[in-house]
Amino acid sequence: MKTILFTKMAGAGNDFIIVDARPGMDYKELAVKVCDRTSGIGADGLLVLEKSKKADYKMRIINRDGSEAEMCGNGARCMAAYIVRYRKPKKKLFAMETAAGLVRAKAAGEKAAIELGMPSDYKADMPITVNGRPLHVSFINTGVPHAVVFVEGLKNIAVGEIGRVIRWHDAFKPKGTNVNFVEQIQENEVDVRTYERGVEAETKACGTGSVAAAIAAYLRADPAPAQKKTAGMKVRTEGGEILEVFFDIIQKQVVHVWLKGSAHFIAKGEYYV
Repeated sequence: MKTILFTKMAGAGNDFIIVDARPGMDYKELAVKVCDRTSGIGADGLLVLEKSKKADYKMRIINRDGSEAEMCGNGARCMAAYIVRYRKPKKKLFAMETAAGLVRAKAAGEKAAIELGMPSDYKADMPITVNGRPLHVSFINTGVPHAVVFVEGLKNIAVGEIGRVIRWHDAFKPKGTNVNFVEQIQENEVDVRTYERGVEAETKACGTGSVAAAIAAYLRADPAPAQKKTAGMKVRTEGGEILEVFFDIIQKQVVHVWLKGSAHFIAKGEYYV
């Protein structure tokens, strides 16, 4: 029986299976099997470490439904910690190639930070109809598309039911969107719950969703900022951990976006393929 070596990691509530690239492997099929929480190891997604011609490393992200994602913030942070532990890069700050572009990363122990690409397509207060009721959402692409819905009483929101409707809404065709429900707790702190595209359910955390929530909350309070150095927001995930998001604003553009938080090593072993 053939086996593949794996490492399981968790970043702020998102869990991942990490494997090194292997010739001829069908990663989409592997992701569906290995991420199953009954007959597999169980995870939100599969991360594959490959060689890159554009950067120091390349990361592929396969959702547990077999679809491939352009970017995953918490996955990239886990991969950064994995690379530091097992590849021992000579550079403290290294680059990873993703389908969304290059990501700079650094890690120490079980803490990791990544610099994402420049956010795009920001739209505030988009009017849509959900289950026959009017709703205003913001939209931003932080490597993958995210809708942001500001609410009160976050704990009582039916994230699975409402998130699924917004995820497939005509306003976000053809690819759909991730959906983040956000409650402002303090000026620089928000709580967030996320319905993830590709997982097709609520997850305990979402890195790019946390970044989307942080930026949308900041721009909601200050819709037309001209210049700002190291703006920051703490984001509490459904898993209970806090992610830190930092960014600059230069000429009204959000740039230099960093996501920082935990990247825990859970287990390693062999999986039968």
